[in-house]
Amino acid sequence: MSTLRDIMSTDVFFCTVEDNIYEAAVKMKEHDVGVIPVLDNGKLVGVITDRDIVIRCVAGKKPNSTRITDVLSTHLITGSPDMLVDEAEELMGNEQIRRLPIVENDKLIGIIALGDLAIHKQTSSEAGIALSSISEDRDQIRH
Repeated sequence: MSTLRDIMSTDVFFCTVEDNIYEAAVKMKEHDVGVIPVLDNGKLVGVITDRDIVIRCVAGKKPNSTRITDVLSTHLITGSPDMLVDEAEELMGNEQIRRLPIVENDKLIGIIALGDLAIHKQTSSEAGIALSSISEDRDQIRH
């Protein structure tokens, strides 16, 4: 069974608690992502999503200079690098989240997106089909 360490993205863009909404939005645009983890001295304290910016900032008529800490989501659902991929998939489904920060020793070390899980499943499925085909060919040779 695969663990999250096997498939997680480790090149994670982040903001700090000192950043403002504008800086978060620029990072989202530059990196084409919809969520940015927020760190305080390396520790994950929340995430800010494009939806957080729209609902809590723009619709609330707050200025771009608003601190991230005023609008970030602090109810964190995280995974560990040793969590099984199937466990992460179930957790993300139950919690209705699209991205799962991966934390080890209180430090953000990666992130898993639904797309990562889909690619992993597709690869696993293709590997299974290939293995099945190889096994069938092998059985045919023996007979």
